[in-house]
Formats: sequence, structure tokens, C-alpha cells
Amino acid sequence: MTVWDRPEPPTRPVPLDRERIVAAAVALADKGGLEAVSLRKVAARLGAGPMRLYGYISTKEELFDLMVDEVQAEILPEERPGDWREALRVLAHRTRQAALRHAWLADLLGGRPALGPNGLAVTEAKLAALDGLADVDTVLRAVETVSAYVTGAIRREIANVRAERATGLSKRDWQRASGPHVTRMLATGRFPALARAVHDGTHVDAEASFATGLDWVLDAVAARITPPSA
Repeated sequence: MTVWDRPEPPTRPVPLDRERIVAAAVALADKGGLEAVSLRKVAARLGAGPMRLYGYISTKEELFDLMVDEVQAEILPEERPGDWREALRVLAHRTRQAALRHAWLADLLGGRPALGPNGLAVTEAKLAALDGLADVDTVLRAVETVSAYVTGAIRREIANVRAERATGLSKRDWQRASGPHVTRMLATGRFPALARAVHDGTHVDAEASFATGLDWVLDAVAARITPPSA
């Protein structure tokens, strides 16, 4: 029986329910990452004994599943855009925004499908955006492709955010510090393509990079679901 199917135990002294437990776990993770979350720490935050929590949640993995589902409620828009492309774009950007609010989400994206009610609703929204525009296998591959891009881009961005926090160096500060080394390496002539990218490329912020890559992926999806002109 999954955590979604298992009923909660009766209320006892120090009222508990999964909603309060998950809210406490999310607060801990927002402050200290997933490593700051344990049933013991959640129980302490709620003023309850650790064993009390096992009546509601059996493992830390179940707690993570519930936390992800809680945050996925933030991803669903209030209204579904009528255009498939805009629908997938909105879901992608809202996923990125949720991950920037809850950096630990990046560690739990991907993998097996989320089975909580909000996770299923997010998946339904993605599939519904393309429903009827192509055969079901094409729709599945399109959704998987967009999701893979979104997950990868978010993980890269969150990794940069974490590096900045860990080192105390902003991206600009890090570039200045590493600049002399990069200049020496490019001067060897061994990396001509990289040199052109560094000297001639337009450097954009994370949001613009995410949006551009997403548009390119959606262009590829459009090419698969739009019949060629006669």
C-alpha cells in the first residue's frame, strides 16, 4: 500500500496530520536542503516524538514523495492555456520558478513518475496539452523530451546557485577569479571553438537561456506534430 492509499491514524495529543508533517519538512528543506530533513528533525519541529510520525509516514522516501507533491501544486496554473505550446511553456517556467523557491526539488525531479494527486495533475496537464494532436506514442515522447530538457536545465541552474552560496562568489566574481587561467589556456590555440564562444558569444542570464532552449525544444515538438505542407 502506497502512502497515498494508507489512511492516517487517529488524532492524539499534539495534533498531527500529513499536511503539518509535510509543511514542516518543506520548511526544513528550504532552509538546509534534503540533508536537513529526517523524521526525527521533523518531529522535533512539531514538538512530537519521532515514533509518532511513523503512523503517518513509513520512510524518508515517502516523506520526500509527499514534499514533491506539495510543491507540484505550485506548478499547476489556475487556467489552462488553449494553445499546446503555451501550455507546455507555462508548465516549464512554473516548474523552474518552483525549483528556485525550493532548490531541493531539483534533486528529486525526474526518475519514476510522481504518483501524488498534484504530480498526476501536472502529468495530466502536459499530456492534455498535446492530446489529439498526434498519436499517443508521439505525445508521450514529446512530453518526455520537454520534461528532460526542463529537468536538466533546472539542475544546472540550481547547481550554479549552490556553488555561489558555497563559495561566496557571484558568477561575475568567479569569472574574474578564473579569468587569467582561462586566458592562458585559450592562448595555447588548443581550444579555438571555445575561444570563439568566449570572445564572440552573447552571454545571457539563466532565465533567458532557459527560455531560448525551451523554445528550441518546442520547435522540435511542433515539427513532429504538425503535418508537412502539401
